[in-house]
Amino acid sequence: MGIVNYGAFLASAILLNLIPGSDTVYILSKATLGSKRQGIFSVLGISSGILVHTCLAALGLSAILMTSAAAFTIVKWLGAGYLVYLGVKAIVSKEALLEINEEKGSNDWRVYQQGLLTNVLNPKVALFFLSLLPQYVATDTQHTALAFFVLGISFVVTSTLWSLGIVYGAAFFSGLFTKSERMKKYANKIAGCIYIGLGLHLLKATASKN
Repeated sequence: MGIVNYGAFLASAILLNLIPGSDTVYILSKATLGSKRQGIFSVLGISSGILVHTCLAALGLSAILMTSAAAFTIVKWLGAGYLVYLGVKAIVSKEALLEINEEKGSNDWRVYQQGLLTNVLNPKVALFFLSLLPQYVATDTQHTALAFFVLGISFVVTSTLWSLGIVYGAAFFSGLFTKSERMKKYANKIAGCIYIGLGLHLLKATASKN
């Protein structure tokens, strides 16, 4: 399939998953301030976002984003703006975040969508795919797209398993929040600050591209 050093790629993927990033913080915020169920749906959304980046890298569209300063800036601001929007919305909301998160159904879809958008609108993920994956694709292969796709799927699997482990580990702490009426009261503000922090971090981390 045009892949070289697949074992080394898997080792690199596992090591990279161990390094906390914005996705990790987002998952922790859902699993700790919300519930294990919300954490799982956030993982599914983020994993779906990685699949989108995999398809874009395989089709070569991510290369356009990386070579166009204007396109990169637009995506960067959209991603950061969306996170800040979620943060402000959580802070000004008068409803208890934890009570909302305990409900099932439409909220699961909303959490999934948020995870998907926060990942798709993160240009750092596209940059990561274009810098790492080509190192494990043979230069003379006729199946470049297939190689990118297989490597991307492999990364999704390792990332999803690790993220689910984080969710189950953080589920214990969510019980501490739900038992405290004071923490319920301030949960929105805590989550809002986390989202705003993620948005500002995205702007700072990608500023060097400009």
